[in-house]
Amino acid sequence: MENAASVTPAPRALATEAVHAGREDLARLGVHAPPLDLSTTYPSYDAAGEAARIDGFAATGARLEGPPVYARLDNPTTARFETALARLEGAESAVAFASGMAALTAVLLVRASMGLRHVVAVRPLYGCSDHLLGAGLLGTEVTWTDPAGIAEAIRPDTGLVMVETPANPTLAEVDLRAVRHACGSVPLLVDNTFATPVLQRPLEDGARIVLHSATKYLGGHGDVMGGVVACDEEFARKLRQVRFATGGVLHPMAGYLLLRGLSTLPVRVRAASATAADLARRLGADPRIARVHYPSVGGAMVSFEVYGDPHSVIAAVRLITPAVSLGSVDSLIQHPASISHRIVAEGDRRSAGVSDRLLRMSVGLEDVEDLWRDLTEALSAQPVRAQPVRTGSEGVRESRRVGR
Repeated sequence: MENAASVTPAPRALATEAVHAGREDLARLGVHAPPLDLSTTYPSYDAAGEAARIDGFAATGARLEGPPVYARLDNPTTARFETALARLEGAESAVAFASGMAALTAVLLVRASMGLRHVVAVRPLYGCSDHLLGAGLLGTEVTWTDPAGIAEAIRPDTGLVMVETPANPTLAEVDLRAVRHACGSVPLLVDNTFATPVLQRPLEDGARIVLHSATKYLGGHGDVMGGVVACDEEFARKLRQVRFATGGVLHPMAGYLLLRGLSTLPVRVRAASATAADLARRLGADPRIARVHYPSVGGAMVSFEVYGDPHSVIAAVRLITPAVSLGSVDSLIQHPASISHRIVAEGDRRSAGVSDRLLRMSVGLEDVEDLWRDLTEALSAQPVRAQPVRTGSEGVRESRRVGR
């Protein structure tokens, strides 16, 4: 009889991985729910052995074998979330951080430590990502370009090419395979927060690094903050060393909640995406809307531009929550030029398509009719256009401004 341990597990569907990845040992442990380990330190009576393990980590950044030592080095609960997210993204490894910005900071520090401080980036990005790259806080230098200009922008000291697709907040998309080709030997980092691995797996298109603000869809309930990078094990080892040195660790309670969030990720994303697509079609036909942005990959984000005052819409919603962030089970709406992208210079915002009349909506799991009723009532004071929005054959993502 063939040894069961030698049999390669059959590939599993993403929905199955979301439920089981990182939890395969639970039955053996005699538990059903993943245990939550809140320890900051762990007893050890073999100081010489611990010294050898810590020396090994300092030299390689490899995850420690055996019992934990200190929570800034590793945590069993957080490690379960990392294992699961890596599986969902099709990566060798994942490294979790206290926030998405802490995760991006670690990536930049790794490349800077190798003398590669230059970044080529495509706007728009999340506003704080834009600010971190451009403000010089980490000694980085950024060249902003469109996808067609990436190859020309690369220099000998370029350590990274960064794109976000669909982008925050315009939902603009880039061709990842074409971008990867333009990168040459420079690693491509893709912020996959909006699409999630349910809709897009950038590593399959040639990206080397995938970034998530885990606060958003991975957590999914608006009650946990975190960030995570999916990548190969070689890069993950460097990230672990930076995380240990800088202290941007994910709290184990956050790791527990994020692992729980992953179990429903496919169901939540697909359900919210169906509602978002419906709302995007309705908005595209509404004479009070100047333009609708909805990506071809789908997803639960919709952005739209009004003819009148966007602030009056924010003030008038009742079911939808006017708040920054996204990816929760309840719907949120915000004005990017005032909040999420306020830190980006006005000229840069506008050139990236972030107009002063743009609203960004994160669609949750409410009934579409209730959401539409709230939107239409909030839009009641908006002026109307003279003629309908014309759309291309692929739907509302091709909507364009008319009569203005």
